[in-house]
Amino acid sequence: MLRIHLSGRMTLESGAIVLGPADLPGQQGRAAFACLVGQRGGPVSRTALADALWPAQPPSAWPAALSSIVSKLRSLLTRTGLDGTSALVTGGGCHELHLPRDTWIDHEAAADAIHEAETALRLGDPAGAYGPSAVAHHIARRHFLPGEEGRWFEDRREKLAGILVRALECRAEVYLWNREYPLAVEAASEVVALRPFRETGYRLLMRAHAAAGNAAEALWVYERCRTLMSEELGVSPSRDTQAVHTAVLHST
Repeated sequence: MLRIHLSGRMTLESGAIVLGPADLPGQQGRAAFACLVGQRGGPVSRTALADALWPAQPPSAWPAALSSIVSKLRSLLTRTGLDGTSALVTGGGCHELHLPRDTWIDHEAAADAIHEAETALRLGDPAGAYGPSAVAHHIARRHFLPGEEGRWFEDRREKLAGILVRALECRAEVYLWNREYPLAVEAASEVVALRPFRETGYRLLMRAHAAAGNAAEALWVYERCRTLMSEELGVSPSRDTQAVHTAVLHST
């Protein structure tokens, strides 16, 4: 099975064959490969690919430069055991990447894993959310092509950031269920740091502190949330957040 890691150290693995960043055709080759993998199975216009690789202004000779990059990517795919020509096809002003159906891609795995984890929690199965939430968290926390600019890369990073926050929320719920309260506090604190206006993070953090026997810390978390919402948005915390606050008060 072909495995592709786009985040962190970009890698292609096929059996004993492992190809890393040095095997890809430079920074632009890594960026082009990421775009094609991210939209695999569908056509990517050459102009869209050029805009992604050269967001400020494509060079005058960009068609030749892009063709050279694509040719090198075909050679790369051939080294994994695929037929590079049929895997990366060109036609109608577009490039299209076709990979085996069982290909594993880290970004796709993260999206599938967070869906599985959240579904398990909705069904009251925190044990079933343990593994998938860890997979989503492990992948989404990695950097994705730092330094690459352009809308496509920014959108992909934002999607990964969203998966990371959701994975941390799942991890906090799982840790609470497993009575790993310090880990629950850590995960919930990271949610609050990443998304300060996302109230679910504050609710999880209050619950984690309270479960650990630190009611005063839980009440302080609510006060931080209330102050932020009031000063920045002119609103009060939601009823769900107030309910957690009330529960903590009644437990003291």
